[in-house]
Amino acid sequence: MPTMRERRKFFRRSLGNGARLVLFGALTGAFVGVIVTLYTVLASLAEDFSRGYYGFFRDHPAFIPLLFVALALGAVIVGGFVRFLPYIRGSGIPQTEGAMRGLMRFSWYRSLTGMFAASLLCIFLGMSAGSEGPAILIGGSTGAGTGETLRANALIRRYQITGGACAGLAVAFNAPLTGMAFAFEEGQKRFTPEVFVCAFTSVVVAVLIRNALYAAFGLPVGAYFSTFSFAQADMLAPMFYLYVLLAAVIVSLAGAGFYFVLFALKKLFAKLTFWKGLGKFLVPFLLAGATGLVTANVMGGGHAFIASLGSGSQGMEAVFSSPLWATLLIVVLLKFAVTAVNMGAGVPCGAFIPMLAIGAGLGALMSLLARTMGMDPAYSDALIVICMATFFTALVRAPITGVLMTVELTWNFFFLLPAIIGVAVGYLIGDVLRAKPVYEQLLDEMLEEGEARVETFAARYRVTADCLAAGRRLRDILIPADVRITRVERGSRRFIPDGNTQLLAGDVLTAEGELTHESDTPAMLAETLGVPIEE
Repeated sequence: MPTMRERRKFFRRSLGNGARLVLFGALTGAFVGVIVTLYTVLASLAEDFSRGYYGFFRDHPAFIPLLFVALALGAVIVGGFVRFLPYIRGSGIPQTEGAMRGLMRFSWYRSLTGMFAASLLCIFLGMSAGSEGPAILIGGSTGAGTGETLRANALIRRYQITGGACAGLAVAFNAPLTGMAFAFEEGQKRFTPEVFVCAFTSVVVAVLIRNALYAAFGLPVGAYFSTFSFAQADMLAPMFYLYVLLAAVIVSLAGAGFYFVLFALKKLFAKLTFWKGLGKFLVPFLLAGATGLVTANVMGGGHAFIASLGSGSQGMEAVFSSPLWATLLIVVLLKFAVTAVNMGAGVPCGAFIPMLAIGAGLGALMSLLARTMGMDPAYSDALIVICMATFFTALVRAPITGVLMTVELTWNFFFLLPAIIGVAVGYLIGDVLRAKPVYEQLLDEMLEEGEARVETFAARYRVTADCLAAGRRLRDILIPADVRITRVERGSRRFIPDGNTQLLAGDVLTAEGELTHESDTPAMLAETLGVPIEE
């Protein structure tokens, strides 16, 4: 009778790599669809509940000290989570990207449960926190857990982390194209057929399950921001593009300012070591309480705030009976401050949707300014959405994801061309001001802080007929980040390859790069390139 190991080998030989990726991607998507849907529903309930009890404290000021006592206690609890589970700090996106690229490894069940609980607590306490960033870590952890349970090899596990992460984002936003674009543009920063198959399968299955569960719960399944409308605006009018350029430049500069403020705050918080590092969490929690008492629009991710800016909404509540422009300015400045402080301190809460909310608020301010310059009010919604994508791109430097995200969140295509122009301006200004992609910089700092020691390595591999590299061009192979194929030996020939080089069975490849003590890089290279050659 065959053993379990023999059965697994037979299973792998029978299915092939493509079929295995589809099957494993579908399983990952199914688990992510259930877990992340549950998480986003609970996050929405927690945000609604926090708005309710903050309203109580505004109406009964005598009880406000109790709120700050609860926030201080929450800061200690969340700080304890982060101290014992360091991989859940921040939004979770940088560490997920590190795992996707083979730079680091985390305990999937600890990361999943830790981020699930800690980020929900942050949302419940009224932080400027969204569910989309944590959904990426929860999805990636689910993918890693599925791979370990199925005893997949290191390369397949990496595909599953990728599929799980982009499925988590797709479920949180109900935006499948955005999820897949995130896998290529921000996660792996490359396109390979395997990444596409895994991302596509995971996202489709996860979103179908998400929508089925939403329908079963009686929750709306439609567009995320249905209050925006663009049908009355002529998107080919030349003057509108001038307004777009002006707004995009100002919003991009604000995005670059957010970047530099964030990393200045990170350096400042690194010096706050009292209570074994737990004390620094008091600052963002107490600040969240103070700003939440000023206006509810600063609390949570910002979904309600963004929706209130659309022409199809009933508007937003004024702050201190201020005019609209002053209310918008107050909300944007407070949201800017609390989001930067949260990220700087490493609070485990999402910053994805708060960044979009800041961009949308800036877009609303630019719209008011443009209307005083003669812009037709019919263009206001389009300008707000374009600025939202521009601010995101200036920080994250993922223009395709930014454009697709705004299209899917509104289910409108009228503003596509001016949105591309705005996003291009955001990308260019971020590059000119040398503001690195924010998640890239956060990941680099994590690696530099000693959580993942980096050392150089060089190794040689002989391409075998049954390995993934055989018969494929170098650009179509998912090689771990920070690893390069520096030489190919083919018979008596030796040459430096490029992306178009087709690898053949029998080639000897020299791989060089950086290796972290937590990565699966040697195993992944052996599974991808062939048999290691001992020197």
